[in-house]
Amino acid sequence: MSAARRFDGRVVLVTGGASGIGLATISRCALEGAAVVIADIDRRRADAAVAPAKANGAPGALAVACDVSDETQVTACVDAAIAAFGKLDVIVNNAGLMVFKPIAQHTRDDWMRLLAVDLLGAFYFIREAFRVMKSGGAIVNVASIHAVETTPLVCSYAAAKAAMVSLTRSAAIEGKPKGIRVNAILPGAIDTPMLWENPNIKSGLEQIQQTDVGRPEDVASAIAFLASDDARFVQGTEFRVDGGRLGRL
Repeated sequence: MSAARRFDGRVVLVTGGASGIGLATISRCALEGAAVVIADIDRRRADAAVAPAKANGAPGALAVACDVSDETQVTACVDAAIAAFGKLDVIVNNAGLMVFKPIAQHTRDDWMRLLAVDLLGAFYFIREAFRVMKSGGAIVNVASIHAVETTPLVCSYAAAKAAMVSLTRSAAIEGKPKGIRVNAILPGAIDTPMLWENPNIKSGLEQIQQTDVGRPEDVASAIAFLASDDARFVQGTEFRVDGGRLGRL
């Protein structure tokens, strides 16, 4: 990373910001000078992330309890960010969950619960961004390589992430006249609990070489690029961050 701090004077909100890729993104943006909003369904963990963010250089850090599947909470979260910092420059839609079941066992409730978080949560924050963001803002949606190539037992997750990529394209088209860039990150196998709790990994159905497992910080670096002015001419893209694994599947 260069000595320049790309997020000086900017405010970055990350959903699912208290752990994994979200927390790594908070840390990276704080290191580069951003005031950060840590939005997470777990208020205790969000509160715990405030002090480290400030220690990393964030001039301000706000923890907000937010269930991204609840549009009222999403609006309140964005309003809290504006009240605290006066503006919002970047939103990273990172919050997500997975359901591990064969298609024959998936229920309507499984689908609705997952889509409410993994797809509608991103939509709610994009809608709010279009309401409050000024020209020069950026949105990064954390999708997955499952949007392109997938495995058994995760049909709802793969479908939601594919839809998120499509949503990114639509939002990029509508965001461009507003001066708001919208892009998607497609992480591969990343060293987080979500990876190691995957039944396909535990059973050996899906084999992962150690060289194919990235760190949350690897994804955070790519997110920071897309959120920064270094990517000012990048709009509506799908940025794969998987160590090249997808090329061999």
